Amino acid sequence: MGSAMREPGVAVVLARLRRGVVGESRRVCHVVPVPDVDGVPDWLEAFCGAVLRRGESEWLPSIRGMPCVRCLSLAADGLRRRELDILRVAS
Repeated sequence: MGSAMREPGVAVVLARLRRGVVGESRRVCHVVPVPDVDGVPDWLEAFCGAVLRRGESEWLPSIRGMPCVRCLSLAADGLRRRELDILRVAS
């Protein structure tokens, strides 16, 4: 499975579902790409595929609680691929 990173330098935020929307064990910290659109979308899709709806999720200043392992894995994979591309160009 490839990386969910769409473009080098894509802006991302950290978000999780609000307390009471789901049980505590499902309130993981997702990595969410910021879409290039005007206004605030009704929902955003995390790297892992989780859908975070407006009013049901909260933006986080840093990882809080348990991170979404899938989101972090895909984000790290995208970073590694970018570093390898930079090394190929430099050599």
